[in-house]
Amino acid sequence: MRNQLPTATATTRGEFPRWWRVVIGNLFLLPGSLLAAKAQVPNDNIERRRVLSLNEAVVSSTTDCTVQWACVDEKLTGKCIEYHNDQWFEFTPRTSGRYYVNIGGQKCRDTRGVQLVVLTGQPCQPATYRVLSCTSLGSQDDVFVTLDSLRAGQPYLLDVDGYLKDFCQFSLTVSDKAQGVPAQLAPALASVAPSASSSFTLRWTLPDSLGAVQQFRVLRREAAAFRASEVATVLVQRTTYGTTSPEYVWTDTLNAPGRYLYRVITKAADGTAPAVVQQQWYAYSLPLLQSDKNKVQAAAEGAKRAAKAQQSWERRGHRARMKRLAGQRHPNT
Repeated sequence: MRNQLPTATATTRGEFPRWWRVVIGNLFLLPGSLLAAKAQVPNDNIERRRVLSLNEAVVSSTTDCTVQWACVDEKLTGKCIEYHNDQWFEFTPRTSGRYYVNIGGQKCRDTRGVQLVVLTGQPCQPATYRVLSCTSLGSQDDVFVTLDSLRAGQPYLLDVDGYLKDFCQFSLTVSDKAQGVPAQLAPALASVAPSASSSFTLRWTLPDSLGAVQQFRVLRREAAAFRASEVATVLVQRTTYGTTSPEYVWTDTLNAPGRYLYRVITKAADGTAPAVVQQQWYAYSLPLLQSDKNKVQAAAEGAKRAAKAQQSWERRGHRARMKRLAGQRHPNT
């Protein structure tokens, strides 16, 4: 027969024929192959969402996941989330109260990490959704999201996506205990003015509401780094009257220029969830050499000339359009 496949024999015992090795190799390369499809988690679809038990750790990945656009509504989450490769989980508490979604072990392509939306409603019926929490991490730190006043017997949907189109492996646990640091937006980096000093002093206050705190952890992350590192531990000081001292100061000396995010996290003896009491960016840059200053000034002047030329061109074009329109309105004048 003309279309008959070659006989599956080999000249060497135990060896696949060459044509069969080529077929197998192509299966690994084809984007739509069965082997590639196996990388997609089943809970990529909301109909097959992973049901979580309390304190059950689940390892998953957003790679190869797709979005069911009929099951999401970006108007509900605003700028918090941009869906790209989400997947779905469900958790139903047995008792009412506070719970924590712990996200850890992130291994991502970029620095951005994952984002999490927690909501109630009928699966894949966005008109019934009510968003309880929307969090974009912006790093690969181990973090937790606090969920207050969950109701016993009420199913809650969790939607995990790679933040700003990142691809991530991660672990997720819904627990009655917090792990990691609070998931909290960092302050705007654009507003930070650079400094030529490698020494940076961090100041913070211990609120009265956090009286059980024993110490503070100082975390530092360079803007391009995946994770923060603990650079200091500061003990809570007590006055001669036995009360806690409210004011704290700690100074760091940087070894290299960069943009650094500092966070001060509480640690309490009674197992209370950690809290962020201070977070601040610091930009350390070396002074510019005179030649570099000249280049910066020349670039600024060139940009100014280009902007002026663009404005002049736009004015000429506007006058030409107005003249042409006037001619169209009065063709006989």
